[in-house]
Amino acid sequence: MQVGNARYLTENDLPKTLAVFPLTGALLLPGAQLPLNIFEPRYLAMFDDALAGHRLIGMIQPALDASEADPKPELAKVGCIGRITSFGETGDGRYILSLTGVTRFRVLEELAVTTPYRQVKLAPFLTDLEPVDEESVDRKGLLQAFRDYLDANSLEADWDNISRASNATLVNSMSMMSPYGPAEKQALLEAPDLKTRAETLIAITEIALAKAAPDGGGGILQ
Repeated sequence: MQVGNARYLTENDLPKTLAVFPLTGALLLPGAQLPLNIFEPRYLAMFDDALAGHRLIGMIQPALDASEADPKPELAKVGCIGRITSFGETGDGRYILSLTGVTRFRVLEELAVTTPYRQVKLAPFLTDLEPVDEESVDRKGLLQAFRDYLDANSLEADWDNISRASNATLVNSMSMMSPYGPAEKQALLEAPDLKTRAETLIAITEIALAKAAPDGGGGILQ
């Protein structure tokens, strides 16, 4: 896996512990990019430390049953390691940056730390470092679901760029940009492979369109 100027080939290339950024509804996938606008002091400190070190951050959602009022909610069990691949300062104290996904990880335990941000011990998904089987994806079905969603919501898309995108780029970008909730985003993250992620995205889209149909059930895609 080549991310920015770094290569991640084995478990030894990845940290055993990592600072994490809990963010509800955020999804980062291996090889894809997530733009972030950072302004909270604890996360500014976290990114300062990452930039001074290995440039890696763990994106993760709070657990789905966590209380929104909890200042330190329980974390989801699976997140994604991201490398800072672009970075800028705004002049008003914020950072504008992009993370590129490296590999998913499973949280083994949360660490007791003195930093203002949270850190975990992790186990990386090493299969994410290997080439993906792009030919396994039902590209036609995925594009049809996407087209039907756009039509149902009177939206447009750049079909020239979409037609040139690889299957992996298409599946991961559409998963990350999808307007679905935290549970759906976590399901897309935890899908075991690209084929299953594409199938999951199609199924979620079909359910959303069926619920939005005038009769509440006659709009499932074929």
